[in-house]
Amino acid sequence: MDTYTIIRDTSGQARLRVPYRGSALLRHPMYNKGTAFTRDERVTFCLAGLLPDAVMTMEHQSRRFYDNVLRKDDPLEKYIGLAALQDRNETLFYRVLIDHLEEFLPIVYTPTVGRACQEFSHIFRRARGLWITPEHRGRVHEVLRNAPFDDVRLIVVTDNERILGLGDQGAGGMGIPVGKLAIYTAVAGIHPAQTLPVSLDVGTDNPELRQDDLYLGCRRSRLRGPEYDDLVDEFVRAVKSRWPKALLQWEDFKKGVAFRLLARYRTLLPSFNDDIQGTAAVTLAGMLAACRITGAPLSRQRAVILGAGAAGVGIAKLLRDTLARRGLQGEALAEACVLVDSRGLLADDREIRDEYKRPFACPAAVAARLGLGSDRPRDLAAVVRAVKPTILVGTSGQPGVFDGSLVRDMASRIERPVIMPLSNPTSKSEAIPADLLEWTGGRALVATGSPFSPVRHAGRTIRIGQGNNAFVFPGVGLGCLVAHATEVTEAMFAAAAECLSQAVTDGDLAAGNLYPDITSLRRVTRSIAEAVVRTARDAGVGRPIDDDQINGAVAEAMWEPCYLPYDPA
Repeated sequence: MDTYTIIRDTSGQARLRVPYRGSALLRHPMYNKGTAFTRDERVTFCLAGLLPDAVMTMEHQSRRFYDNVLRKDDPLEKYIGLAALQDRNETLFYRVLIDHLEEFLPIVYTPTVGRACQEFSHIFRRARGLWITPEHRGRVHEVLRNAPFDDVRLIVVTDNERILGLGDQGAGGMGIPVGKLAIYTAVAGIHPAQTLPVSLDVGTDNPELRQDDLYLGCRRSRLRGPEYDDLVDEFVRAVKSRWPKALLQWEDFKKGVAFRLLARYRTLLPSFNDDIQGTAAVTLAGMLAACRITGAPLSRQRAVILGAGAAGVGIAKLLRDTLARRGLQGEALAEACVLVDSRGLLADDREIRDEYKRPFACPAAVAARLGLGSDRPRDLAAVVRAVKPTILVGTSGQPGVFDGSLVRDMASRIERPVIMPLSNPTSKSEAIPADLLEWTGGRALVATGSPFSPVRHAGRTIRIGQGNNAFVFPGVGLGCLVAHATEVTEAMFAAAAECLSQAVTDGDLAAGNLYPDITSLRRVTRSIAEAVVRTARDAGVGRPIDDDQINGAVAEAMWEPCYLPYDPA
């Protein structure tokens, strides 16, 4: 296992201690510079004759790779090309990703990563991260010792059961932790040697995968019940023991499991669930930005959320908490945010099997006053007619469910309806932005979960903001690490949402965009991290640090991909 060691010489120049020589050095993606090794380094590290004669700069290498990847028309082929670069030269990979973030973010993450997860066993080239299976029970700590680097600070873990809107992808779900951590490094500057993707490969209930003779995962039905809980518990406690400074991000767990694990472990080690909390923060930020256009404060908005899974309930919780801090209570708070699941209005006078949904059920008295009593229709259309929402959010994974009739009905009662079809990937979106703008005469304020091209309507080009969690989770993670946070709190996500909404410029809003430009991600992430550090300190879950020191501490923690001079170790 490596300890990635950067030192400074007497002049203050950062230098890297390298324990490899010759071909082994060229094969190590974290140390390899390829044709950028200097002539002196080629002698010192036994590389003479192993490389072409010319010494290239990182700019030369970046241009060559970019030109080559542009020759690929298929987004999945671009994904494979980027993954291959990451496998041979991580520093160059992150330089390219940062310099072309708007173009490559949809490749390394949503939506292309969804297809990569589906095709994982067929496009597999090289393993990344750690795989923990039921066979490792009783020795998970030994498996963690096999991680490639010693100083792990950030772990993204999935059990692969609810990958985007695609369901159980088995071993293919590893594409999500790998993609998330690539974003963490590119956007938040967390060094790749301090990150670790983990797959809890507990089997799959996807019959197509288990029948595929190329499938790479654990070929058994999913581990469930106490045995599953024991394996997860062993993993968490092994992480706590092996890397006591690490932050853990739960990713793409089945909704009931996601809430249970978050509640069980969030105080044992700093951890959060991006599907629940990150989605909530980025959605709230879009709502706050929309309020700047409509001129009506958040406390006067009424939201209907379709989908009461991890994302929908997470959004409802953060929105209600924020409204409560702004003075709404009782029935007014209940009316301001209602949820609709597969059985209609989520109300407390009907059977609710999922424990995590119950705190967000509409009181029966409020439902009756709205005309949604138990004897009345409670489907989405009926709820929209009764509640008269100013905001409509979709986290259902039901493509096209926000149809013309529903949207026209909503828009007939409000000048600027806010409509957010957030389901990923693109094929699962509850509506197409061009349709929403057509049905509302261009009045709708639209944000989506997947990227969509600008829409031309009535002689005007309207940019469609993407409610991408990449606007939130990197800043929260970076802030927690800088703060030495002992817990990741809901207040941190509220602070992130406020910060993100303030990063939306007047120019963005004028173009109809409820989020900043993707090219500003690194700047926005830094601001969110600073807000999280302050929030952690004020709540007593972070180190004491003066306000005038926070900016410098965050900046210092953000790695910039560049080649350092090498010294032999």
